[in-house]
Amino acid sequence: MTMYFGGCDIGSTTGKAVIIGDDGILGQSIVPREIDPEQTALIALQEAMKNIEKLKTHKDLAYLVGTGYGRSEIPFADENISEISCHAMGVYYCDPSIRTIVDIGGQDVKGIALGSEGSVKEFVMNDKCAAGTGRFFEAMSRIFRMELQEFSNLSLASKKAIPVTAQCSVFAESEVISLLARKNPPEDVAAGVQGAVAKRCFVLLKRVGINPKVTITGGCAKNRGLVKELEKVLKVEIAPLSVDPQIIGALGAAVYARKKARQRSSA
Repeated sequence: MTMYFGGCDIGSTTGKAVIIGDDGILGQSIVPREIDPEQTALIALQEAMKNIEKLKTHKDLAYLVGTGYGRSEIPFADENISEISCHAMGVYYCDPSIRTIVDIGGQDVKGIALGSEGSVKEFVMNDKCAAGTGRFFEAMSRIFRMELQEFSNLSLASKKAIPVTAQCSVFAESEVISLLARKNPPEDVAAGVQGAVAKRCFVLLKRVGINPKVTITGGCAKNRGLVKELEKVLKVEIAPLSVDPQIIGALGAAVYARKKARQRSSA
């Protein structure tokens, strides 16, 4: 009998769900977060299950693990596990040789050092300031009058980055507006923004140790300009993942769900 296992990651801005079986990922989804975390989880899971004929609702899953900020608000989950552990497990599932993760989410940045078999050796988190998070990049893209994806690529055309020195998200926005008003090339200002975030990540990662391989998870991992600047600052190549980096937390939760279900059945 085929069994299905689910992971649901309710973050600050999106909900993600992943369904796996014995042979890998069968379904996945990324949806905007609703006000109600439970509703977000239901929508994300339904979307992830839509092409799996034998799954009609979350009740058909053998085991479900919730993670992310809203994990405690998913009453139908069998268990909830921290997003730090789930990101570590998700990355390990994709590439067991990775030892360092920078997770850039909607409202925080985490540095994670991996131990054996996807365990968390050490981690640090910056959740006191929005600078360098997904919300920050969304605000920056609005200043540049661009879609987020267009802004993410803008700095790739830069010839000489113009430093953005403000450490506070609000002050950084004011500084960028001022730099653009003085007719500086937008791509050079954008490069300064990406460089400033990369340096903040570097300071965070130094506290857990920057051991190759290094990868990025979270929605901001799709920001090509940031990846380029991070590689420059860290002096390492960022290891790509075999799945969408935004679903890594949900994937790790699904892997944990499979482990938990097997432990329960063998007990």
